[in-house]
Amino acid sequence: MKALIFEKFGGPDVLHYREIEDAAIGADEILLEMKAIGLNFADVYRRKGNYHLAGNPPYICGYEGAGIVKRVGSNVSGIEVGDRIAFADVPYANAELVAVPKEKAIPLPDDISYETAASLLLQGLTAHYLTKDSYSIKNGDTALIHAAAGGVGQLLVQIIKILGGSVIGLTSSEEKRQAALSTGADHMFLYSEDWKQRVKDVTEGKGADVVYESVGSTLMDSFEVTRIGGTVVFFGMAGGDPVSVDPRMLMDTSKTLTGGDLWNVLTSHEERVTRSHELFGWIQEEKLKVSEPTIFPLSEGAKAHEYLESRKSTGKILLIP
Repeated sequence: MKALIFEKFGGPDVLHYREIEDAAIGADEILLEMKAIGLNFADVYRRKGNYHLAGNPPYICGYEGAGIVKRVGSNVSGIEVGDRIAFADVPYANAELVAVPKEKAIPLPDDISYETAASLLLQGLTAHYLTKDSYSIKNGDTALIHAAAGGVGQLLVQIIKILGGSVIGLTSSEEKRQAALSTGADHMFLYSEDWKQRVKDVTEGKGADVVYESVGSTLMDSFEVTRIGGTVVFFGMAGGDPVSVDPRMLMDTSKTLTGGDLWNVLTSHEERVTRSHELFGWIQEEKLKVSEPTIFPLSEGAKAHEYLESRKSTGKILLIP
């Protein structure tokens, strides 16, 4: 099979598309012929050597994708050759063939395309647990979303609206502001303006019920625009490490700081399937829309990495074998 591999850490130029030994499956696995693969910043971090990678070179990035079953292991039941399957957390996805543990295989409805699944799952499941588990959005809640035009951000906007909340978003440019407004955000402010005052103005001085904090360096700003008794959900640090939080401040303001990580939620096959199919259902009901992806052939994976790192993209980047 062919795969996008790298032998050493570095820039996009270390990536090469070449023939390697076919993926082998165990008794509890299925062999998936990949049709669409999601590219994520985690893949860039792994290529640079900033994330843990198991095994030895040649390394293969990728954790998210969708395809068609070519073979099933001897212990696998309920999945047959020809079935359409997606996954969110299986390594070595940047290849023509991927061995997928049965517990991580997510059945794909006929009307959900491979491209939609590969665009949706990692970011969609993240937005799902953030709005259901980290903080359960209630009808009438006001949520502030950092980086609201990003992949997770646009899905957060839509899911919060589905659940009855209103959305204030933050982003870095007018183009991205318009992108987030088009997904349903009620208000969008730029980081370059006095956004904390704007948030206070539109919430009549109270602040947001919940702030979804993915920048890190803005953590204390997020607390400043959270209402008394409100919650800050910390799930990323794209803009740098956060400062330490004084527990006395939390006590004095009755505010809550909570963290979120997808891998603490996707703990069983049932969790993966139930959560994914709620996302698929919202798409089928036309309540949730996935923005049009930018597509690269898997053979041009280095160019896809370059494009992702340029931060010019607003939607998902897919690799197609």
